[in-house]
Amino acid sequence: MSKADNMLSILWLIKSRRRMTAKQLAEELEISIRTVYRYIDSLCASGVPIIADSGHNGGYSILEQFNEAPLFFDLQEQKALIHAAKYAEEAGYPFGEALDSAISKLKLYTNEEQLKQINRYSIGFDVIHPPVNTSGDETLELLEQAVAEEATLFLEYRKRNGDEPSNRKLDPYGIVNWKNRWYVVGYCHLRNEIRSFRVDRILSLSRTDQTFERPIEFSARGFLLNSILPDIEDPTGLISVRIEGHKSAIDNLCEHWLLGHMLIERTHNEVHFKLDKEMITYSLPYLILSYGKSIQVQEPSFLKEKLISIASDMINFYQS
Repeated sequence: MSKADNMLSILWLIKSRRRMTAKQLAEELEISIRTVYRYIDSLCASGVPIIADSGHNGGYSILEQFNEAPLFFDLQEQKALIHAAKYAEEAGYPFGEALDSAISKLKLYTNEEQLKQINRYSIGFDVIHPPVNTSGDETLELLEQAVAEEATLFLEYRKRNGDEPSNRKLDPYGIVNWKNRWYVVGYCHLRNEIRSFRVDRILSLSRTDQTFERPIEFSARGFLLNSILPDIEDPTGLISVRIEGHKSAIDNLCEHWLLGHMLIERTHNEVHFKLDKEMITYSLPYLILSYGKSIQVQEPSFLKEKLISIASDMINFYQS
C-alpha cells in the first residue's frame, strides 16, 4: 500500500480498537515497526490527537473527542454513499470488488451509533435492474483506465452478429451505461470521426503506446444521446405523431425514454410528438401495441397502417 493508505489504515485501526501497540500495527499492516513510528509522527504532525502510553498496557490511542467525531462523512453522506453503491452494483459497475471494500471500510470505521443509524436507514432500500452480464468486467476496467489516462487503444470489434470483425485504433473519450448496456465513445482512427461502440461487441482490447487529448468539454453522454434520439431543436424531417387515450397511458408515453425527449404538446388525454420516420416505422409500433386499446393513433396514417400490418401478421402466425 502507499504511504497515505498505510497512514489511514493506522488511524482506522487505532480508532476501531481503541488502543494498539506499534508491534501490533506493524504485524497488521505487514510493515516494519520503524515505519509505524514514522507514520505515527506524520499523523501527529498533521493534527491527529494520538496519545502514546508506555508500560505493560501501553500503546497508541486517540482522544475520545476525535474518536466520536465522524472520520470523513456525516450520517447523511454515509447513507447516500451506501445507497449509491447499490445502484452502481445493479448497473454492472466494473469495480465491484473495490466498491464492496470501500463500503466495508465505511461501515467498519464508524462509531457504534453511526453504524446503527446507517443500518436502520439502509434496511428496506433495494434496487432491481435487469440481469447484468459481468463477463466484460475486465474490458470495462481497461476502458475506464484508458479514458482517465488518455491512452489510445487497439480493439477488435464485431458490428453485428455474423459480421466479420474489424480492427481499429480508438481514442476513448468516455464510457456510458445506457439501457443496461455499456458503450465507449471516442475518436475512431479507422473512420476518422467520433463514434460509439457497444462494449459487449469488443472481442479483444489492448493498450498502445500512443496518447491523445480529449476535446475540451466533450460529453460522451451527450454524444450518445444525440446519436440515438433525434434533435428536437432541428425539426427538419421530423413527422408529427398524435395519440389520444386514457390519461394514465398518455402519462406513461410522455415519461418513456424513447418519446419524452420529443414531446411537443399534451392535453388531458392527447399527446403530440415529433419523431423521425425510422423511429416511427421500426420502434414505435411495438411500443403502441403494448398499450392495447388504452390508446389510439390519430396520425400519421402510415403508422396506423403499420400497426394493422403487424397485428394481422401476428394473427395469421398464431392461427396457422
